[in-house]
Amino acid sequence: MEQKILVVDDEREIADLVEVYLTNEGFSVFKAYTAREALEIVAREELSLAILDVMLPDMNGFTLCQKIREEYLFPILILSAKVEDMDKIMGLTLGADDYVTKPFSPLELVARVKTQLRRYTRYNTGETKEPERNEYDFRGLVISQDSHQCSLNGEELTLTPIEFSILWHLCEHRGKVVSSEELFEAVWKEKYMDSNNTVMAHIARLREKMKEPSRKPKFIKTVWGVGYTIE
Repeated sequence: MEQKILVVDDEREIADLVEVYLTNEGFSVFKAYTAREALEIVAREELSLAILDVMLPDMNGFTLCQKIREEYLFPILILSAKVEDMDKIMGLTLGADDYVTKPFSPLELVARVKTQLRRYTRYNTGETKEPERNEYDFRGLVISQDSHQCSLNGEELTLTPIEFSILWHLCEHRGKVVSSEELFEAVWKEKYMDSNNTVMAHIARLREKMKEPSRKPKFIKTVWGVGYTIE
């Protein structure tokens, strides 16, 4: 099946550069220079992934990401010149799957695109590595590796592939504390770097979807200085 990628950037030179590299890898690329154009393409095409610049003339990329996430689960990469941790956390918390800072290596961007697409494909086809268990059911939380569905107290949780993978890994290690480093390397399949807030941002979004109180969460608990656990 043809994989369609949306590139949203008001700097046409950057959009063209990304298009060249992605096209060389066999992807079909759609370009948009405004958020309005991007939303029209999202509604019209069956996209596999989107790359969003933060600074757009009519709407910032964070808001655009949030709007896309209201209806779609395909991977989203944020592309931005902003390197501050809070900007990265904001993007990830609003539903982005990865954050790439400018200036960037086109080859690295393509590698990150492929990583997200592999994960998303496994999520949607149910492809697994034959886990010891394929479902967990406790205290109202039900998560199934076979169907890639999750519910809490009978209400379905709409999770992105990364959010599902994080929750599944924590359930697999229920009762044990999983460090941010272990969680990152298990889910993202990349080497963990110091001061990486990616895991924290996704945990925060998971808790939000599970309607968990931030101070006394019932499921995903923080062990300060160590990591996270589900008891």
